[in-house]
Amino acid sequence: MGKSRPREEATARANHKFEKKVQFYTKVKDTVASLSAQKSITKKTKAQRRKKKLQAYDLSRLSESLPELSALHQPKKPTELKLNSKNRQKLVLKESKQLQAVTNHPAFQSNPVEAIFQHLQSTLPPDDKKPKRHIKKKTGKSKKKKSKPQSMET
Repeated sequence: MGKSRPREEATARANHKFEKKVQFYTKVKDTVASLSAQKSITKKTKAQRRKKKLQAYDLSRLSESLPELSALHQPKKPTELKLNSKNRQKLVLKESKQLQAVTNHPAFQSNPVEAIFQHLQSTLPPDDKKPKRHIKKKTGKSKKKKSKPQSMET
């Protein structure tokens, strides 16, 4: 049917095919090795990036500058409540009881103005500020007094 090749040509051709396969497999092996090297490099860079991000998220420095928890748990001053009818009623009751207590106090009954003055002195903070004195600044040139003419005879 077709030409038959001599056996030597067939073995040479088989050897040539085998060599090509070996070359192909070595190329594949080399590329896999280079890709794995690149992959390990990218893994290292990714690990470094992760490390930097973790350092950025490290809040230990921030916690040093923040106040302690005990300072945060101190009772806060009561905020102004929204004055609705219920709160207004409570406030009126509280203030009326306070007024009754003040008017029934013997110091207030004897001298109300003095009692109020004493109360204000004890509750208000002392005034450390001294009254400011206004110093008059001289403006313009100061005028010198002319001396009397001196005689050369003495």
